[in-house]
Amino acid sequence: MGASYNRAMTFLDMLRTAECQNSSMLCVGLDPEPTKFPAAIKGDASKIYDFCAAIVDATADLVIAFKPQIAYFAAHRAEEQLERLVAHMRRSAPQVPIILDAKRGDIGSTAQQYAIEAFERYGADAVTLSPFMGFDSVQPYLKYHGKGAFLLCRTSNPGGDDLQNQRLASVDGEPLLYEHIARLAQGPWNLNGQLGLVVGATYPAEIERVRAVAPTLPLLIPGVGAQGGDAVATVKAGWRGVNGETVAPIIVNSSRAILYASASDDFAQAARREALKTRDLLQAARLAA
Repeated sequence: MGASYNRAMTFLDMLRTAECQNSSMLCVGLDPEPTKFPAAIKGDASKIYDFCAAIVDATADLVIAFKPQIAYFAAHRAEEQLERLVAHMRRSAPQVPIILDAKRGDIGSTAQQYAIEAFERYGADAVTLSPFMGFDSVQPYLKYHGKGAFLLCRTSNPGGDDLQNQRLASVDGEPLLYEHIARLAQGPWNLNGQLGLVVGATYPAEIERVRAVAPTLPLLIPGVGAQGGDAVATVKAGWRGVNGETVAPIIVNSSRAILYASASDDFAQAARREALKTRDLLQAARLAA
């Protein structure tokens, strides 16, 4: 059994503990789609908790974090199952932080309610946010001591270019919008050291640019696995350490490739095999970095 879950620990403390204890930079994304469940429970949304709990139990010693995506629960009226799942993760994997993937972004008073949802209702350790309404839409989350907030910066979807890759007029040259977001997160917005950035694995060169602007922030990197991101290039671009010790952590997310590694009753064992393979690939890339 791992270290006991301690609410006095900050998100970054939990992240470092899980990284060290599990020798991992891998995050398993929990995106339950009942239509992709194994044959015995296929299409049954009432089994979302059972499916996800089995994945958690099979991979808890292999990951740096778990990342439930709230839409996959809410779409099936499974919010109560998500609450039960978080409680299960606290019992079975107390050392592993939970990142609620919600991508919220709204004005201060509404953001305050979303912060209550993420940190009080679901008890997450961190949450993903859209920063495009400015700092007052982020600030309510930072009032929760020790919690983390990951700002969308350079996402892996093709449409990310529509805004994130646009140049801004500036006295400092012409930074791209995503670089500006990274500067804000590294600097004036990061009041209590709680911020991180979301950067897609499908753009390793741009991960490197974000890392240059934000040299110490944790990076949440989706897109490895089903989305085609290169795990080795991702680690080389984003992870930074001194004498093998992490200075700037990365959290490399894989969802579908692990969750749906098998459509049979052995889905949890298959998920473990895929997670182990991905974790070891990431660790080998880190040693070579």
